[in-house]
Amino acid sequence: MTNILKINSSGRVDGSVSRELAERLVKRFEGANVVDRDVSTGLSAVSQDWIGANFTPADDRSAAQSELLGLSDTLVDELRTADVIVIGLPIYNFGVPAAFKQWIDLICRAGETFQYGENGPEGLLSGKRAIVAVASGGVPVGSPMDHATPYLTQVLGFIGITDVTYISATGLAVDPEAPVKSAQAEIDALDLRAA
Repeated sequence: MTNILKINSSGRVDGSVSRELAERLVKRFEGANVVDRDVSTGLSAVSQDWIGANFTPADDRSAAQSELLGLSDTLVDELRTADVIVIGLPIYNFGVPAAFKQWIDLICRAGETFQYGENGPEGLLSGKRAIVAVASGGVPVGSPMDHATPYLTQVLGFIGITDVTYISATGLAVDPEAPVKSAQAEIDALDLRAA
């Protein structure tokens, strides 16, 4: 059975294109075990205390430090368990939503999702696939204005996830229907055998 982690980050719940496309992607994996993670309302931000807890060896952490890292530990475990990560990602102001950036900050942890080796950082979550449903009012994916998808590709690669597919519905501010239909067709034609 395929384990899917579905992450939604759109502040819009009703009528969200990225959420609708992410759900359509998940439905392609019949019988999969799905964990839903909605980060749209924000997660705890990285703070000085959090950083101190993170860099304290696990056996030496106080109860308060362990509690402070609890959400991060859960998010990392969700990634470890997943075979496929499906991300619903709107582009806000040329980049990823702030709430999604908080998720990234909580899952990029030395010794947990990456480590430093002789050749620099090495991702620890290899062998996984990410499929990202991107929605944008006017920023074309892959254009010089798109600071979201290159950043996400870098972050995922940093933690070892290099098999990344983007499905995009862009130009929604100009035409709210055609980009969605095109993205839906891409999802329906997506080869899932690699997953």
